[in-house]
Amino acid sequence: RARRLPFGVARAKSCAMSYRLNRTLIRVTGPDARAFLQGLLTQNLEKLDDANVLYAALLSPQGKLIADMMLWPADEDGVVIEADPARGGDLMRRLAMYKLRARVALTDVSAAHDALCSGSPFGGAAPDPRLAALGWRKLAPRGHGDNGATILAGRMLAEGVPDLARDANSEEVFALEALLEELNGVDFAKGCFIGQENVSRMKRRATTRKKFCPIVFEGEAPPFGTPVLAGEVEVGSVRTGGAGRAIALLRLDRAMEAPDALHAGGKPVRLDPPNWLILPQGDNV
Repeated sequence: RARRLPFGVARAKSCAMSYRLNRTLIRVTGPDARAFLQGLLTQNLEKLDDANVLYAALLSPQGKLIADMMLWPADEDGVVIEADPARGGDLMRRLAMYKLRARVALTDVSAAHDALCSGSPFGGAAPDPRLAALGWRKLAPRGHGDNGATILAGRMLAEGVPDLARDANSEEVFALEALLEELNGVDFAKGCFIGQENVSRMKRRATTRKKFCPIVFEGEAPPFGTPVLAGEVEVGSVRTGGAGRAIALLRLDRAMEAPDALHAGGKPVRLDPPNWLILPQGDNV
């Protein structure tokens, strides 16, 4: 069992450069803290102390994504939830709604602590649980380094990882459409969580045909929401991106099998799926 440090306490300093991320941090404490989250979130909190950080999500009862997050161990079997500020307020509200009689306290500790990231190991950091290529992360007391949001966003785009707070509206996509399976965001063996029935059904029947996937093209990215077309047939839409590359939300079965070349905003585009992306195959295409 890994030794858990008190929240916000780092191990030895490192010479690696780390960058501060703009994140909402919610500390969940109390005798029922982990049991409370275990019944809500897609991840298995029994693995948290050994892993040091887990990737998870809160879903709607229909299995659609409300917010994705990082989970960090804290003192006295507490948990710190690290989420995008665009989802933080709604996440706090929903957790408070679900709390009922659970012996749990929810505290926003964003003003006192930073979430840090780096492309290489640094003191007390853990590998990003979604994908090793996304670098290293940790929580620390407030006051560290320059803003790293642009750096992490560029790394995510390069690796084909969607930024779910920007690439999807709340409750727009199902968990497996949001790539929670590929990015280690759901534990299919953990037991009940909100939305589990639909997630398990889609996993069992292999019916996930719409997913996020990178597209590549010449020049600047088409604007957010631009339809991706196969001939005259819409197969998806562009989400966030930059020069030469963007994330798109696509009916991958239709995009992969389209007889006509794909285009968006008047320019040719092509799929560039990462090797870890689970693609529709066989009878499911």
